[in-house]
Amino acid sequence: MACLGLLLCIFGGVLPASEPNLKKAEELYQHTSYEASIALLDRNSGDPAVHFLLGRDYFMSGDFKRATDHLEKATELSPSDSEYMDWLGRAYGKRAETANPLSAPAWASKARQAFEKSVALDAHNRDALDDLFDYYLEAPGFLGGGYDKAAQVADKLAAIDPPQGLHDRSRLDEKRKQMNSAEQHLREAVAAAPHSVGHLIALAKFLAKQGRTAESDAVLAKAQQVSPNNPRIWLAQADILVKQRRNLDEARKLLNRYLQSPITADDPPREEAVRLLKEAGGA
Repeated sequence: MACLGLLLCIFGGVLPASEPNLKKAEELYQHTSYEASIALLDRNSGDPAVHFLLGRDYFMSGDFKRATDHLEKATELSPSDSEYMDWLGRAYGKRAETANPLSAPAWASKARQAFEKSVALDAHNRDALDDLFDYYLEAPGFLGGGYDKAAQVADKLAAIDPPQGLHDRSRLDEKRKQMNSAEQHLREAVAAAPHSVGHLIALAKFLAKQGRTAESDAVLAKAQQVSPNNPRIWLAQADILVKQRRNLDEARKLLNRYLQSPITADDPPREEAVRLLKEAGGA
């Protein structure tokens, strides 16, 4: 039996020691335990997956320099991976947001180039297309942004994810002050994906910004029916209440509920709830 165990180790029948750690670290990441995830990983690893996870851990922890370092390493080790490149673009984008005015443009340009490369590597990468759309929508022309470019990306996204394409077209319409068209596209997105909480939240926030409070509340109530006890809905409702400066007691309750809920890495970070809680007069 001892010989059999040795042979299994030699020929790959037993997992390398790093693989269980990587799996556990990924689980910790998904449950927002970023520091615990980092502690399990070898920062000097030659495995691109390890550096990709370290990069995401540091990104979600707000350490964008270390996130950049590890995501650059991941893309060096696996240059054809579209997902790695997309996350590197996100890290560059955060560096641009937090940098001084002199260095911010260079980081922003790096973000754009990474998003464009990610899409070139995989034209069906929805996250990369959405990130590139965001960049083109928000960045000024001298940094490579532009509404026409954003529209082209929205069309590409619509071909593979029609509801998300409608959502992005709505955001573009809103930027262009075409509010009727923006609302129509949002309602079409909801109709195309009636069980998507994200599109319902987007419609509720849009209506709230238009001062249509009763309609906004009705859409959030519908979202609650679609996905009861969804923390993202609590946060969205609290965000609307805080922005409108109404029913702040309820907003604080929702935010505290969000902070105590077992959110995942795909949910808005707890820091967003903490910020809103301060705005609502909470501790």
